Amino acid sequence: MHRILFALLLLAAPAAAQTYRPPFDPSALKGPRTGPANEVAVLGSAHLSQLPDRFRPEALGPLLDRLAAWKPQAIAIESLSGAQCDELRRYPYRYADTVPSYCPDTGPARAATGLDVPAATAAFEKMLAEWPAAPAPAQRRRLSATFLAAGEPASALVQWLRLPPAERRAGDGLDAKLIERLRKLETHHDESLMIAARLAARLGLERIYAMDDHTADRMMAKADEAPYGAAIQKAWDNPAGARRRVLDEAAQRDLSTGPGILTMYRAFNAPDMAPIIYASDFGAALEEPSPRRYGRQYVAYWETRNLRMAANIRDMLGERPGQRALVVVGASHKPYLDAYLHQMHDVRVVDVMPLLR
Repeated sequence: MHRILFALLLLAAPAAAQTYRPPFDPSALKGPRTGPANEVAVLGSAHLSQLPDRFRPEALGPLLDRLAAWKPQAIAIESLSGAQCDELRRYPYRYADTVPSYCPDTGPARAATGLDVPAATAAFEKMLAEWPAAPAPAQRRRLSATFLAAGEPASALVQWLRLPPAERRAGDGLDAKLIERLRKLETHHDESLMIAARLAARLGLERIYAMDDHTADRMMAKADEAPYGAAIQKAWDNPAGARRRVLDEAAQRDLSTGPGILTMYRAFNAPDMAPIIYASDFGAALEEPSPRRYGRQYVAYWETRNLRMAANIRDMLGERPGQRALVVVGASHKPYLDAYLHQMHDVRVVDVMPLLR
């Protein structure tokens, strides 16, 4: 009899596991009861570098106006920190493709400043801890050069933009090569630069936070590239994907005017986009039937990356509790970051749609 009961319990175990819901829900236990809350607005963005030629950077003006009116006190971007890039460079067998794709060359800044990435990271943190209310132009040039040496080009651009035009010149660690780099950053089509860095400079912020994470790329390095890619592409060929392409094309019809840019951002951040993003991409991959389960490997990479991004944002908020923070990130990340950040006790996720009206 005991053996029969034990067998029945074993048979019932998988079903019980599927229906079990943990009794502890962090999102239901928000605090603190006193003091300002941490507020986070996640702006799902197009990758500006991938927009067609009809995109005009000056059309971002009305979007920047609306984001500035919310007055974020910290801004996070979908970029790798210099510290993480320094780590990834130490494991080339894992990240041979990641580093050249996502990590800037800090060699010229190291030659100009004498600082490698760890030394430059320690230097800019010390500088910011002692930063005066009214820094001299020489201090901003030095901090910009230090950010470049630390592998933080977006923050280097913030300091460059905060300089009066007449002070945007060589000196204090900035040589001709670094000046050329900063001028290219000024015009590069990248939401981390054209939206986040310009907004930070406009609001009087001293830096922005690189919160992306590519340590999960090690899963991609282990995959058999050709069949893996074919399996994922096949999964993406689905009705939801076709629907998403139609919506994207409609949202990007006018990229040369402020109203057109706002139309795109409203479409990308609308609540009804989240299920389309899931069904067209990650939900389809989850059901991908290859024997090696490539789709599930891809979803593991995606969820891991977003969890680590959310952790980096939460870490940023811990520096100064009670902040209002803006996150600028690719549109596919937005539903995941909203959901993961909502789980945090001391985070209130803000609906970004009213900010775009």
